[in-house]
Amino acid sequence: MKSLRLLTRRLVQWQRTFPSPASRTLLRQLYRQVYQQVAAQTQQAGRLVRIYLKPKAFLRLICQPRRLRKGASDRVQRPLLLLIAIVSLTSAIGYRFYNEPQLGTDRIAPQTLRAPASARVVDTKTTEMNRKAARVAAVPVLMIDQAANQDIYRSLQRLLERGDELREQAGAFPFIDTSVLSTATQQYLRQTEEWNWRIAIAAIDGVGVTPPVPAPPPVPPAEQNNGSTNASLQVAVIELQNYRRTASLEDFSALTDVILRARERYAATVADLAADKPEEAGFYDVSLLNLTDAEWQKTRATIRTSLEQMLSQGIAPGLPDKILETAIQNQLTDLSPASAPIATRLLMTVLKPNLVQDPVQTKLRAEQAAQAVENVVVEIERGEVIVQAGERITQEDFVLLDYFGLSRRRINWWGLFGFSSLIAAGVTLFWVVERRSHPGLRGRDYCLVLLLTLTAPLVVALNLPSMNLPAIGLLVGSFYGSALGITTVGLLSLILPIGMEVAWTNLLASAAAGLLGAGMAGQLRSREELAMLGGAVGLTQGVVYLVLSLMLSTATTTVWYVVLTTAAVQSLMGLSWSIIALGLSPYMERLFDLVTPIRLAELSNPNRPMLKRLASEAPGTFQHTLFVATLAEAAARALGCNVELVRAGTLYHDIGKMHDPLGFIENQMGGPNKHDEINNPWLSASIIKKHVSEGLVMARRCRLPKAVQAFIPEHQGTMPISYFYHQALEQAKTDPTLQVDEADFRYSGPIPQSRETGIVMLADSCEAALRSLKDATPEDALAMVNRILRARWQDHQLIDSGLSRAEMGCIAEIFVQVWQQFNHQRIPYPKAALGSQGGSRE
Repeated sequence: MKSLRLLTRRLVQWQRTFPSPASRTLLRQLYRQVYQQVAAQTQQAGRLVRIYLKPKAFLRLICQPRRLRKGASDRVQRPLLLLIAIVSLTSAIGYRFYNEPQLGTDRIAPQTLRAPASARVVDTKTTEMNRKAARVAAVPVLMIDQAANQDIYRSLQRLLERGDELREQAGAFPFIDTSVLSTATQQYLRQTEEWNWRIAIAAIDGVGVTPPVPAPPPVPPAEQNNGSTNASLQVAVIELQNYRRTASLEDFSALTDVILRARERYAATVADLAADKPEEAGFYDVSLLNLTDAEWQKTRATIRTSLEQMLSQGIAPGLPDKILETAIQNQLTDLSPASAPIATRLLMTVLKPNLVQDPVQTKLRAEQAAQAVENVVVEIERGEVIVQAGERITQEDFVLLDYFGLSRRRINWWGLFGFSSLIAAGVTLFWVVERRSHPGLRGRDYCLVLLLTLTAPLVVALNLPSMNLPAIGLLVGSFYGSALGITTVGLLSLILPIGMEVAWTNLLASAAAGLLGAGMAGQLRSREELAMLGGAVGLTQGVVYLVLSLMLSTATTTVWYVVLTTAAVQSLMGLSWSIIALGLSPYMERLFDLVTPIRLAELSNPNRPMLKRLASEAPGTFQHTLFVATLAEAAARALGCNVELVRAGTLYHDIGKMHDPLGFIENQMGGPNKHDEINNPWLSASIIKKHVSEGLVMARRCRLPKAVQAFIPEHQGTMPISYFYHQALEQAKTDPTLQVDEADFRYSGPIPQSRETGIVMLADSCEAALRSLKDATPEDALAMVNRILRARWQDHQLIDSGLSRAEMGCIAEIFVQVWQQFNHQRIPYPKAALGSQGGSRE
């Protein structure tokens, strides 16, 4: 290939020296002979056949051997990276196979083994298990929840105020002096039916002044409630008759008025009680109105005292209602049988659990319980049998065997080979998924995925509370897509427990969070969305851990506190790993030159410094860029290309024009053309070509990704600067001393190497032509676009882009559709309408 390049340079120099038709014919024949030799010896023959009739295109191909060398290096580099991945992952995760005891727990002893010396060995594994059990079994420390107490006091005050309102509405009781009528009679007369009251009044009529009749003893309330209405009526009549005989007519009339008012107020209050809400109706009934004022005040005071005593003692969650009711009744022994039920109902209503767990003291008690567990020590005397031949080795036996070096630790070659095969299968599966979902990963991409994967066994070795699978899933999914992220997290979840000791609940919870992050990260388009996903990842890890803990353990009321606390810690750890991933992602994107959708969206922000400079220093170029971006985006979306990359690359593809904005016609704003004043096509062509080299300098200075930088040279490819080339030819006709070399008027390339840059080349070529169309029909526009695309295809500018000839028609139609959207018609306003009122043309 070096000899071909040397030969090419010599031939180009010769062609410039002797620009005659005969020399061109001779060069064409020589190119064909060189092609035949190369086609017979290189794997690129299939590609070369397509340019057989274009010797200059063939010349450009053999002058760019980097692509050939790059393919060969990739074929060597990829298997080497896969081998490094298998070896490193096996070394990091498969530690147990390097130092595996042959005589482990639950294995059968092949022979009788005796202690070579006396020893006292601490069984650290059993001791740690006992301490862990002690932590879980530790009784939680409870404390009074003052906020709950305040809520209870407010609820009681509200109910007592309601009771006061009802009693005030019913009126004072007793409503007259008990020397006139007994309390039982007053109660009866106030609540009896209307016809009983009329009977009592009728029985008093005609009573003269005669000696009073002794009143019978009052009827107890229990008998009244059991249906002794006639007896209560008789007692009431006798008391009224006695008062009528001793009192004046005016006093007796006043008494009946008082009774009538008391009956009315009582009836209205009973009606309000019946209309109370269902949740309030059970608190009070007519028994509240039958209490005397003194009894009610005593009941209120007793309720408050009892409530304070019970709250100070504390009410635990889950306390049965029967036990609570019994405790309340023990506090109300001083109340009368009539008021005790009211107080019991009130307290049963307002009392709620007011004990909550004290996390600090509970953790302290759990640690104290764990520290109180003594070390499990295994003792043995010299010559004693550790394990008999054929017996199963227990944990106690294994401690002694390992202490004396009898456990036969060595490398498990078969296990290591099997584990390496499993790793190789996982790496192969990753490679297959990569080829299908995200082809074209570079060596640095494989290194990044490998480094992220190796952090998982490191975290396990450090005994952190949670694994970092959420961070791995978020980063890999965000950088390389959901498919590769899910594959990476899934393979790690399957391989880690085989090679290392991990807790299943921690692993599954972390894996669930990692899979969620990997599945969603590839669809996000902003850091804010990634941060919100981190919250969902943390919540998922906590919930999955809680569910698994409850499923895999016998959860009691005591264990609930520990499980909930640990689940909260897992949730916070998942959120923490997400925050770490969010913080590291910008640095990794720059360090490994990654183009993620989030980074591309950030680069496409018009407020970026470079784009703001372009809009202010080269406004015409900026408007040209926006229209090209619209054309290219539409075509990329239709062809299934990377739309974000196309937009970002298009916005930066002409930033080099800022080195000399007036050298490009779109920035001259109708002013004089700089190139007319220069009148030197070679110098003008160099100014035009310089926007590519200067653009690359600016792109490197602002650290644009290489995938975005590629749009700067590739959107021009090796196309000729036709205007100045033809101008040079015209000048050469009048001045024979001038020698015109087409290479001086072609861009340096390379030609587009991806579908995205190829689409931008076509959009950039068609933009000016479409803008120049004013009254053309869509058919005219389509014909013109097809001519431009055909010219690029025939000039072999798209030979390495991956675009097919059949896609040219689709791209042309999309360009014309976008042009129609920009070139839509407006209804002209009459001059009179414009003079009378201004309005926007819709």
